[in-house]
Amino acid sequence: FEPLRRAGLPGGEMESRSGDVKAAGGPRVLVVGGGIAGLAAAQRLCGRLAFPHLRVLEATALAGGRIRSDSSFGVVVELGAHWIHGPSPDNPVFRLAAEYGLLGEKALSEENQQVDTGGHLDLPSVCYTSSGTNVSPQLVAEMASLYYNLIDQTREFVQAAKPPVPSVGEYLKEEIRQHMADWTEDTDTRRLKLAVLKTFFNLECCVSGTHSMDLVALKPFGEYNVLPGLDCTFPGGYQGLTNCMAASLPEDVVVFNKPVKTIHWDGAFQDAAFPGETFPVLVECEDGDSFPVHHVIVTVPLGFLKEHLDTFFDPPLPTEKSEAIRKLGFGTNNKIFLEFEEPFWEPGCEMIQVVWEDTSPLEEIAPPLKNAWFKKLIGFLVLPSSESVHVLCAFIAGLESEFMETLSDEEVLLSLTQVLQKATGNPRLPAPKSMLRSRWHSAPYTRGSYSYVAVGSTGDDLDLLAQPLPADSTHTQQLQILFAGEATHRSFYSTTHGALLSGWREADRLTGLWDQHMGQPRP
Repeated sequence: FEPLRRAGLPGGEMESRSGDVKAAGGPRVLVVGGGIAGLAAAQRLCGRLAFPHLRVLEATALAGGRIRSDSSFGVVVELGAHWIHGPSPDNPVFRLAAEYGLLGEKALSEENQQVDTGGHLDLPSVCYTSSGTNVSPQLVAEMASLYYNLIDQTREFVQAAKPPVPSVGEYLKEEIRQHMADWTEDTDTRRLKLAVLKTFFNLECCVSGTHSMDLVALKPFGEYNVLPGLDCTFPGGYQGLTNCMAASLPEDVVVFNKPVKTIHWDGAFQDAAFPGETFPVLVECEDGDSFPVHHVIVTVPLGFLKEHLDTFFDPPLPTEKSEAIRKLGFGTNNKIFLEFEEPFWEPGCEMIQVVWEDTSPLEEIAPPLKNAWFKKLIGFLVLPSSESVHVLCAFIAGLESEFMETLSDEEVLLSLTQVLQKATGNPRLPAPKSMLRSRWHSAPYTRGSYSYVAVGSTGDDLDLLAQPLPADSTHTQQLQILFAGEATHRSFYSTTHGALLSGWREADRLTGLWDQHMGQPRP
């Protein structure tokens, strides 16, 4: 369907009469956002003859949203989603990727699908202190065992009437203080143990997409569901998945570079092409185009909703839904890719961890970001290399990650070169020959990486965000605005499979309404 230019909009004012949907040849549906949730909803609806009028409006020039692969190094790197978390039959992203032939043999093996990691990452291959000494693998393993045992405990408060403390961070720190009473080593070793634990806290901030684990609510933490399977990557890039999904849609369904300004709902808007027909929703774009529709599926990131809450919906969202958006957490996790002429790491090395000796999870000292942003780095993942391409990927979360986005490439490169020179004890270690980084906080249509259940919110807020509008089930115009995206899935928030399932969920919700409307049985 063609957009209406705002200036000549015949139904911009509210009309009172309601037309017959059949006059327009079935319901008009608009999906806002061409990430995996939006593509999943569109793909599902396109498989239904009842939905011939469908458009996906994507604000940027590419489909995929927070899935973004890059090949500028000569090998594929992931600026956004990195792994399939829990690649096993229960994971719809895994099933879809396998169907499209996008996974390697190891990922598809029965053995790989049955590994149960409990959501814990492998230990680093080598661990350096910030002053250039090696931390013994035994000490790292001991602290990892303590830390992961405590993290497992934090998941057990789901059923508790009242958790002992509000946040995951506070619980972990309290437990660590108690365990410290049994440490018998000298002062330097005890400090090193705390510094190693601080690295695990930083790692958890990356996993949860938060600045601090003190911001993550303890009671609902265990509602997040970890699927079995050893996390795997896409040999040809994660974006291959969303490219396949987009390619399966009819031509011109996805409209690029089409940011939405305001969704006007609960009205009666007209389209000159269908005299007498009225539409309850009008989607107004930044460029002045407007689309009158029966239904809109909103799949924009929670970070974008937080920033544009006051202007994106007209009339405004109901108070409880607005409050859920405000209360839920949405943080930043970025990656910095460093390409080296030659590897300085040992063959077979998979992860280089850096431990900052002057840090501890129990101390709240926050030095100026300018002098210490890089101390939030959890280390460097060694990416699969070819004979000529050698790349490390550094992960960093929180306010330090957002500060990193404000620096120049030269400043970031200099800081990370110095970190590696000090950590390896080699002041002549050559600087990387090139660098690439993500900037998810600065991205105007994302404003961060992914959601978490923050202190002051609960899993109910995720469910509230997922509820369609109008909320009144007796309303004559049902399902005007539907909501999908990772932040609307109670047990798989922050994941691509949560986003995919949410897109399917809203497509099925719409299909259910129209099967009922047309008196057809559901397939």
